[in-house]
Amino acid sequence: MVNAGDMNGSGNLMDFLDEPFPDVGTYEDFHTIDWLREKSRDTDRHRKITSKSKESIWEFIKSLLDAWSGWVVMLLIGLLAGTLAGVIDLAVDWMTDLKEGVCLSAFWYSHEQCCWTSNETTFDDRDKCPQWQKWSELLVNQSEGASAYILNYFLYIMWALCFAFLAVSLVRVFAPYACGSGIPEIKTILSGFIIRGYLGKWTLLIKTVTLVLVVSSGLSLGKEGPLVHVACCCGNFFSSLFSKYSKNEGKRREVLSAAAAAGVSVAFGAPIGGVLFSLEEVSYYFPLKTLWRSFFAALVAAFTLRSINPFGNSRLVLFYVEYHTPWYMAELFPFILLGVFGGLWGTLFIRCNIAWCRRRKTTRLGKYPVLEVIVITAVTAVIAYPNPYTRRSTSELISELFNDCGALESSQLCDYINDPNMTRPVDDIPDRPAGPGVYTAMWQLALALVFKIVITIFTFGMKIPSGLFIPSMAVGAMAGRMVGIGVEQLAYHHHDWIIFRNWCRPGADCVTPGLYAMVGAAACLGGVTRMTVSLVVIMFELTGGLEYIVPLMAAAVTSKWVADAFGKEGIYEAHIHLNGYPFLDVKDEFTHRTLATDVMRPRRGEAPLSVLTQDSMTVEDVETLIKETDYNGFPVVVSKDSERLIGFAQRRELILAIKNARQRQDGVVSNSIVYFTEDPPELPPNSPHPLKLRRILNLSPFTVTDHTPMETVVDIFRKLGLRQCLVTRSGRLLGIITKKDVLRHMAQMANQDPESIMFN
Repeated sequence: MVNAGDMNGSGNLMDFLDEPFPDVGTYEDFHTIDWLREKSRDTDRHRKITSKSKESIWEFIKSLLDAWSGWVVMLLIGLLAGTLAGVIDLAVDWMTDLKEGVCLSAFWYSHEQCCWTSNETTFDDRDKCPQWQKWSELLVNQSEGASAYILNYFLYIMWALCFAFLAVSLVRVFAPYACGSGIPEIKTILSGFIIRGYLGKWTLLIKTVTLVLVVSSGLSLGKEGPLVHVACCCGNFFSSLFSKYSKNEGKRREVLSAAAAAGVSVAFGAPIGGVLFSLEEVSYYFPLKTLWRSFFAALVAAFTLRSINPFGNSRLVLFYVEYHTPWYMAELFPFILLGVFGGLWGTLFIRCNIAWCRRRKTTRLGKYPVLEVIVITAVTAVIAYPNPYTRRSTSELISELFNDCGALESSQLCDYINDPNMTRPVDDIPDRPAGPGVYTAMWQLALALVFKIVITIFTFGMKIPSGLFIPSMAVGAMAGRMVGIGVEQLAYHHHDWIIFRNWCRPGADCVTPGLYAMVGAAACLGGVTRMTVSLVVIMFELTGGLEYIVPLMAAAVTSKWVADAFGKEGIYEAHIHLNGYPFLDVKDEFTHRTLATDVMRPRRGEAPLSVLTQDSMTVEDVETLIKETDYNGFPVVVSKDSERLIGFAQRRELILAIKNARQRQDGVVSNSIVYFTEDPPELPPNSPHPLKLRRILNLSPFTVTDHTPMETVVDIFRKLGLRQCLVTRSGRLLGIITKKDVLRHMAQMANQDPESIMFN
């Protein structure tokens, strides 16, 4: 027999794996990370750095740099996300106006900037200045008449088609992952799933460029959701520069959670709302440390955007409003009605959009993404141009709908009949009867509302970057403004009714239609996404309307209740299920009385579980097992007879370990014994050197007994982020439950197709 001492004498060959080797601890694409292992690896790394820091000044400085690296990453994410958001805002502003005309003094100026710099602009005609020319004025020297209108109409459609075609082509050729909103995938990635390239540099570059193109094309989509994806790409890029994050997938996800907060911060100019959005909507694991860092990243991003000042109003957002009248208790009824509308619209949108996206996936329609984008863009542009409320960018539309009618407003929505004897301060204009402009605006808004509801269903989910926040808010704002004008006129003409008598006297400014638009926008956004707390905070940060938190809360809660009555899934969860991502939603409840033994594999009649033994298999046996199966890992038992569990070895690490051993260690051949014990087994003389793989063995795999209720197992998978869990009875291995087994079982219990959760 060869004893251990003799073997150690030959250069301690079998222990080379006590040093880490390249790629160990990394994961395959489309696999789930092991949160517990990542956490323990980070704890070991931290312990090593802390003990080394006492050895020398240099090690102490290195430990300080390691501690500060998290804050440095947050600073860099905030700066880049804020800069990109500012550039996107400026570019969108210019390219949206380019569809209608061009600035002669400087072609890179948008319409507004062009007329700012002009000395010949009057207050009444602030949108008209000689430097800004519509295409008809520039090409055929006509500003009015049928020919000018047709030419402008034609060029508007051509520019829209050009932008959309360029965007979909760039996405298709360079970065297929740059399409869509990105939030469903980011939720899945943050829950521990690996999608390589989804947060890569190409995706970042193409998404930023194409986002400008698609928003400028006038399609019914927003840039807010994709900005979260852009910020997460920034987070992924900067975390790859620091080994603390690049080598630990769990730590990397903490950075991505904070990046998502920075994305919402710059999308809406709402830093606190961004942190709450990350916590409530996208993050899976959100420790207190991540909360502080998210707060810092959101602050830096908002500060950077404010420094760029893309809207020229010293605000972080386009639709900042200030209302001068309080709201009254009687108004809660229309606010709650708007909440009901928001919930119904959310349900309708989710069902129709998912049905359309499923059709796209399962029919030939999905094979022609470019054609689909071109057709939808053409339809949008043709229908949108004649209506002034759909022609302009959606952000400008929301801004106008939120606005309070002051004495200086030139909008059609503010065309009221003034009392010639009125002598009141500018800020406090009393309620007045609606003029012809308001009635025209009302039917135009009604048409725009129907158009937006229909076209958004077909637009969201195409192969281009597409956000849903702004179209949802536009639908709600249009409905809200119309309700607001209705209530205002009712209060003016019937101020003696009992509901108006106490708070709406003649000559008083009692109803603010813009507030109804704001509440409607919150209700519709809540109905589609099912956000509550973060939604209300985003809305009051967005509009500066701190006084109106109660109406916003009432509308958000009502819309969630109404929408939840028809189905618990928000739009992002619905898209996660549609794409079959392995996502265990914390909000889902599991109430069925099944046991671990009902779900574990192997089931009755199936082949026995593929296992490794602790000291009786050769390298060739292990390689054959790996080749013949596609499992992500193998339980290690004492022997196939006893089946006493020792630990768990990951497939990828077995492959890497054997490959490295063959390259770096002499004497390891196909019939070398592989052992997972501390001491080598006793072997006959002249047998090849054994291979020690104890270092890659997880000695504390998570186990449950066969009689553990599935309710508990599901909870364990959710809260600990497990990849798999072994089922034992009295220390004997019976089977294994993976995350996909849990998802399949949950789908089966909900009478759904269990194969629908398999990611394709």
